[in-house]
Amino acid sequence: MSTRKAEIARNLQEVRERINSAAQSVDRDPAEIELIVVTKTFPISDIETLRELGEVNFGENRDQEAGPKAQLVSATWHFQGQIQSNKIRSICGWADVIHSISSEREILKFAQSPRRHQVFLQVSLDGELGRGGASPAVLAQLAELVNESSNLELLGLMAVAPLGVEPEKAFADLAQINQGFQRQFPKSKYLSAGMSGDFEAAIKFGATHIRVGSSILGSRSPH
Repeated sequence: MSTRKAEIARNLQEVRERINSAAQSVDRDPAEIELIVVTKTFPISDIETLRELGEVNFGENRDQEAGPKAQLVSATWHFQGQIQSNKIRSICGWADVIHSISSEREILKFAQSPRRHQVFLQVSLDGELGRGGASPAVLAQLAELVNESSNLELLGLMAVAPLGVEPEKAFADLAQINQGFQRQFPKSKYLSAGMSGDFEAAIKFGATHIRVGSSILGSRSPH
């Protein structure tokens, strides 16, 4: 085993153990939680290593970087970055799951895709839309629009903890929003929340999909 593969395998095992511990602390089944390894800025060799280690879900923020990777590695590919309207057609070409939809315009454009996509609605937790996301007040309207599309499947909500806010507080707020949302849309039962620095708190408040990069692959190069 190469030094890099051994490093990734060790980090992956540690993250899996942390997922198990966080889930068990609140009497959840760890099998309910889907790990998405965020591979942005990392080479295709790392992704191939992760596939060899059994990982099948990969997350990317940049369309121009993700497209070529998705062509080379067969997996479930997740787009979780800020959406630029002029990139939607390209994103549709490679992404299976879209985590960051937050407007009617984006929904209508994704609905034109020839492929079927699973999607999350991103909700803002800071009230000022500082890290992206829609206001909780418009979620039902957006959800209805997604459900009208024949090729979009609404999985649930996604959120990013605001900067300067304790993750436990942010995800407690998200859990309350999600509870109300699921009463209206019971089939959309999933929750995408939590990254390397806060995924354990997200799991405690109901996250079903966590997006972890640096804890598995290390620090990213600054580009």
